[in-house]
Amino acid sequence: MVPRVWSLMRFLIKGSVAGGAVYLVYDQELLGSSDKSQAVLQKAEEVVPNAVYQFSQYVCEQTGLKLPQLPAPPKFNFHIRDSWNSGIITMMSALSVAPSKAWEYSKEGWEYLKEQTK
Repeated sequence: MVPRVWSLMRFLIKGSVAGGAVYLVYDQELLGSSDKSQAVLQKAEEVVPNAVYQFSQYVCEQTGLKLPQLPAPPKFNFHIRDSWNSGIITMMSALSVAPSKAWEYSKEGWEYLKEQTK
């Protein structure tokens, strides 16, 4: 009985985390325009390090452990907006050409096999 309850609890926790992630992406409009996505990422860049620091301080106070100070994350001079749309366009272009390319390659392969069997 206990293993079934434990597996049900694991399933519910994983489902809750996945649902929360989907809701967060929808709520913050991460899949919207690149300007909105970049604004959300900049906001997260400002908020997340402070939240991690406060949480580590809380854990230290509650447990008596001393956690080492993490180094600051590296700063990249890269804006997601510059490459987001070009990456999506390239991927969709490759997916749209894939069936015709597969047909071309199979035709070339068939011709090669015909020549080799002569």
